[in-house]
Amino acid sequence: MAVKKISGDLAQTGRRLKRRMGALLLYFFLFPLALSVLVSLFGGHYRLFLLKLGGFGLLFAAAALTSRGIAAQIDYEEATVCKAPKIPYKTVGAVLLGTAVFYLGWAVGHAPWWKALFVAGLGGAGALLYYGPDPRVDKVPQMKDVNPDLFLKSMEEASETLESIENLNQKIHDERLHRGIATAVKKARKVLDTIAEDPKDLRTARKFLAVYIEGVEQVCEKYLAVDESRIDEETNERLYTLLKEVQRRFDRELERLRANDRFDLDVQIDALREQIKD
Repeated sequence: MAVKKISGDLAQTGRRLKRRMGALLLYFFLFPLALSVLVSLFGGHYRLFLLKLGGFGLLFAAAALTSRGIAAQIDYEEATVCKAPKIPYKTVGAVLLGTAVFYLGWAVGHAPWWKALFVAGLGGAGALLYYGPDPRVDKVPQMKDVNPDLFLKSMEEASETLESIENLNQKIHDERLHRGIATAVKKARKVLDTIAEDPKDLRTARKFLAVYIEGVEQVCEKYLAVDESRIDEETNERLYTLLKEVQRRFDRELERLRANDRFDLDVQIDALREQIKD
């Protein structure tokens, strides 16, 4: 899980689609193999059918893992802070691709093992070069006074809570309430972005991370636990009012964090001024 920065960049969306399409290339190679598997089955060549089916499984696993690795890398690159993926999906996918090529060439195509191995090596290496290596380094800002593990854990938990709220919000049919929650989440993500840019803000924003956004999640859960048609106007008005207060609270939190940054800047200016006097 990563703390993603808010962005409406169309170019970024285009890059995501382009890379997703790259992952589909591997799935494309599955079609002729699937046809070959079916021909063997309906032709009564059951031993060949089983051999090809094994190759199909290997190739499908390679494509699925590579696709997952690409998705993980996109999330990693778009996040302001996050841990590197625990499993190097793209690398494992490339190894499986090489294994599938060797298996199909040697066991199914009856090619000499060294030829099959050579082509398999080219295939695996080509996949690694085309899709690139997996991210291996955690994206953690430089910080002196904050424990990096605690920082990442707090930010990831907050980001997960916001995603949970967004998922719950998709189930809410009251348009006014839906918009209010979406606006509150957007403001909360701005607060997270600000904390990510200056990790020492984590100490001053603990209440926001631990209380406010979790409170919004709990309200959404309780709301959905009740049949919306049974919620009266008075309760709805209380919810609308509550959400406005939440939004104002998030605005104040953002302003408070920015004020801290301005204070830090003032301190740095005064310190430099004193040094110049010396």
